Amino acid sequence: MIYLVEHFYSIQGEGKFVGTPSLFFRFGGCNMRCEGFGCSEVAPDGVEVVGCDTVYAVNKEHFSNKWVPIASHQELLNVLELYDLPYAVDIVLTGGEPLIYANEPVFVKFLEALDARGHRITFETNGSLNVDFMKYPIYKKCIFALSVKLSNSKEPLHKRLRGDVLFTIASNAKDAFFKFSIDRDSIDIALEDEIESITMHAPRIPVYCMPLGGNKVDVEANTEPLIEFCKAKGYNFSDRLHIRVWDENKGV
Repeated sequence: MIYLVEHFYSIQGEGKFVGTPSLFFRFGGCNMRCEGFGCSEVAPDGVEVVGCDTVYAVNKEHFSNKWVPIASHQELLNVLELYDLPYAVDIVLTGGEPLIYANEPVFVKFLEALDARGHRITFETNGSLNVDFMKYPIYKKCIFALSVKLSNSKEPLHKRLRGDVLFTIASNAKDAFFKFSIDRDSIDIALEDEIESITMHAPRIPVYCMPLGGNKVDVEANTEPLIEFCKAKGYNFSDRLHIRVWDENKGV
């Protein structure tokens, strides 16, 4: 079963296409928790859940009220009719981790329908789940923003770094780029080595570094040190424009 947590029309706030008008589909479910990011949200049942800045799309136990089951690809396509959209607007599939549904027929049909309508499709993924590009060639027409988790996520290395998966995606996708979330306290030699150990699995794709934070204050505090880090390493700095503009508001 596929679960859709939310959808919204906004601009892309981070990565290679920052500023681009985009329709976002946020799917529920993830193979990681990333409690090291330290973001928290109080669930409807009163429990405070710690993890990434979208814990409500990761933790079904406490946020099940937001998780809508999807039975057909047409239900997802109907979302487009709810907005006044420009022709072939960018579609961003995020989560959670959207690729947990990569082999679901409903999900594949949705992608094929979007491509037939001329949409550019971008996956925001942690880069740890295999994609079968031979069985499902639609994925060769998609773009992959590889937000591989660093040690500051507190996820174990064997879980967050899958070199074979990164190589496969970089070799088969229409386009791909790395996207890392970094805080000022993690900018050191160890982190430099860590990023290089990840990007070596797909050395020809660009690297974007974003300031870690689930709110405007944290993002701004981490921005200037990260810019200096990017200048020193030759990486691309990516703002988190949606947080800087709308702070902790959801659906933007």
